[in-house]
Amino acid sequence: MKAVSVEEAVAMIPAGASLMVGGFMGVGTPERLLDEVVRQRKTGLTLISNDAATPGKGVGKLFDQALVTKLTATHIGLNPKAQQQMLANQIAVDLVPQGTFVERIRAGGCGLGGVLTPTGVGTLVAEGKRQVEVDGKPFLLETALRAQFALVHAFLADYLGNLAYALTSRNFNPVMAMAADTVIVTAEHIVPVGVIAPDHVVTPAPLVDYLITNG
Repeated sequence: MKAVSVEEAVAMIPAGASLMVGGFMGVGTPERLLDEVVRQRKTGLTLISNDAATPGKGVGKLFDQALVTKLTATHIGLNPKAQQQMLANQIAVDLVPQGTFVERIRAGGCGLGGVLTPTGVGTLVAEGKRQVEVDGKPFLLETALRAQFALVHAFLADYLGNLAYALTSRNFNPVMAMAADTVIVTAEHIVPVGVIAPDHVVTPAPLVDYLITNG
């Protein structure tokens, strides 16, 4: 793990990169990193996030500036800008049931090829997907999700990069920290090693590549 400024961290992200961004409607989202992505104008992004947030908040800032070309999410219902861009064919949107979404990310983090789910069997969701029968029941094979970068927000980080989360910010951040080639973290508080009890570490330091300094 290396401590870097937010400017240095975002400079490593090329245009056209794939990003996983933690958070649920902006809760538990690394706002400082997203502000810097906007400032450096990283265009053509493939975004994997639970939702499109709302204009001016969370990943909604990326849609405000039309930086996203592809989105994989569970819903975009509260962001009219994302909806407008989808209807104008400015972004490609893949809507995924929330349980399937998180399990595909978890599979990506665990080195699995995908997951079997009954969700979507017999619907339009099943078109073009492999169907597998287990004990006489049909399941869809949903492939794993990974990204080049995960932008993660934690409540506590220690000097080694161990992370703990607060309340609902423990939504998608931990699984996304497992499913990206490079993991960049912001934290509310950065504390000495030992302050986070071992039993309270959710994301262990070996998964974290860069920690944004709070200075």
